[in-house]
Amino acid sequence: MGTTPLIFNIQRFSTHDGPGIRTTVFFKGCPLRCAWCHNPESQSFTSELMVDADCCSGCGLCVDVCPEGAIALAPDGRARLDRGRCTACGSCVDYCAQAAREVAGEAAPPVEELVSLLLKDRSFFEQSGGGVTLSGGECLVQDSAYLEDLCARLHASGVHVAVDTCGDVSWERIERVAPYVGLWLYDLKALDDELHRSLTGASNARILDNLVRLVRMGADIRVRMPLVHPVNDSEESIGSTVHFLLDKVGRLPVSLLPYHAAGNGKYRRLGRAPREDFSAPDDQALERIRQRFVDAGFSDVEIGG
Repeated sequence: MGTTPLIFNIQRFSTHDGPGIRTTVFFKGCPLRCAWCHNPESQSFTSELMVDADCCSGCGLCVDVCPEGAIALAPDGRARLDRGRCTACGSCVDYCAQAAREVAGEAAPPVEELVSLLLKDRSFFEQSGGGVTLSGGECLVQDSAYLEDLCARLHASGVHVAVDTCGDVSWERIERVAPYVGLWLYDLKALDDELHRSLTGASNARILDNLVRLVRMGADIRVRMPLVHPVNDSEESIGSTVHFLLDKVGRLPVSLLPYHAAGNGKYRRLGRAPREDFSAPDDQALERIRQRFVDAGFSDVEIGG
């Protein structure tokens, strides 16, 4: 067993991460750095302290209990964090009466404990045709033995498993869990490699290759395309994606995911500045993009999902 994965959220009764009612497990750590990421707390492979400075009452209790001396009261009376000294130990969280502090990322429990927790929702899965979705960050870059064991136990329990992935992982990691995965939610962000590098910090070569290999394996796949204006919603960008799918993998189901700024507050709580130059394509543009796929013969194209 390798490094214990970190989990930053387990979301029950999810209806946007695969069919039916699902429980989604969000693992922490991702090989990409998407400029528009709405879960910035998912990117780092280490725990992080998130602080809502606007809620701080200036009581100073966090200053007193921080073992690293990473917190001090600023002239405005609010606590300020030195992230270079903070170890995200969580001591200050327990003493914050305003609930302005939380640690993103806790060690995943042993596999059998996590499976037991997830199976508490089995009746909802069975009644709705749902299951468990493994997401992130990027779930497939977590400890492979842990993830394989988790998928195998869920599958053996009759639970439908979906994997939400950016695809930028080794093929060996995909192969290990593939026998237990009923659905792959596969992100495609940009076909132009230079654009992809500028938006995510990485090439898309392995992502595209893994998608082709999954199709050849006969996997059930839904392509998910985040649409971010003005970076990847142009006629040229959409045309390249349609052409690639038709040429390499066929007319897979497609979900078009308009950008939203709901994660901007998370950036501030992490001490980072969100991008302010992105927006969602307007309704007319979204329908035009959807129609581009339909005109190319794609029968399952949804906006959202």
